[in-house]
Amino acid sequence: MTNSAKSRVIYKGFTQGVSLEDLREEARNFAEERDWNQFHTPRNVLLALVGEVGELAEIFQWKGEVSPGVPEFSEKERVHLGEELSDVLIYLVRLADRCQIDLASAARRKMEQNALKYPADKAKGRSDKYTAYEEKAASKESKSGTGKVKSETEGLTKGNQVSNKNSTSWMSSGSFLVIFAAIAVYVVIYLAVGH
Repeated sequence: MTNSAKSRVIYKGFTQGVSLEDLREEARNFAEERDWNQFHTPRNVLLALVGEVGELAEIFQWKGEVSPGVPEFSEKERVHLGEELSDVLIYLVRLADRCQIDLASAARRKMEQNALKYPADKAKGRSDKYTAYEEKAASKESKSGTGKVKSETEGLTKGNQVSNKNSTSWMSSGSFLVIFAAIAVYVVIYLAVGH
């Protein structure tokens, strides 16, 4: 065990008493004090966010898969990681504020939707897309002769799915970054074409 690993503080979650609302207000005040709201259009803040996601991705580039807790990182790399994660969070909160979206409520709602799409009894230890659970249920219904039961996720677009049954987690740190970056790029393109 290295000296940095021995001296590393045990992670116990996020600091209590700091909310998304606190960060939103602080970022808003920071921009107002500098008269930057004129530059902080949703599109510009989004582009800044994408740039920061790129800087975050650079930290992981060429490292291969990184273990949870990033024990492979030096203390200097961990500090840099925290700074880049902070930049992404601040810009995300700022973007939500400039779009007048209550990010905390939207995130809570999304977690509730995900719980319905990925029931623990069906998704535990599996990385299948939610449509795999729907298709399995539909297959059972058609074999048993029962009618189709409408689910909470019915009406969501069903796309191609990739299943990795050997994966114990549907979202590794690498795949999270790729998915987040892909979504950010999609939004940038959408906004860039004038929508």
